[in-house]
Amino acid sequence: MTTTSLSPTSFIVLGLLAHGAATPYELKQAIAASIGNFWSVPHSQLYAEPDRLTEAGYLIRRQEESGLRRKRYSLTESGRAALEEWLATPTAELPELRDESLLKLFLGARPDSFAAAQRDAHRVKLEEYERVAAMDDGSGPRGPRHALEAGIRHEREWVRFWSELGE
Repeated sequence: MTTTSLSPTSFIVLGLLAHGAATPYELKQAIAASIGNFWSVPHSQLYAEPDRLTEAGYLIRRQEESGLRRKRYSLTESGRAALEEWLATPTAELPELRDESLLKLFLGARPDSFAAAQRDAHRVKLEEYERVAAMDDGSGPRGPRHALEAGIRHEREWVRFWSELGE
């Protein structure tokens, strides 16, 4: 398997495992608390991907001998190299946007019927992000903070947009 055959889900798994070994369940939890705010990963893919990456030589799998016999995965040198190569490769790809409220606007819905609800939903998400940011003491990796800052700015703009549209 070449790095060109790796998917974004592959790189998510490799990237999370760069911080230490984990089970698929622990990966799912990490995604829910972080990456899941801007990238959706179907659970079925997340549970299948570590085995696929193991077969390709990017991960090592260790299974518990007793108890739940959980599988714990960690990066190989090939996995680390693939991740580093992908991280160093520039991208000009724009994000996909699937927003039902914008679809409704485009198709003729009256904004006053749902602008306040959208504004409030984005305010809640903004407050959540700001709480997380307030806990950042600056000692951790900056990548997650940069992504969080993008999320904060994104939500601020949506709050502004829906506030103005609802007037």
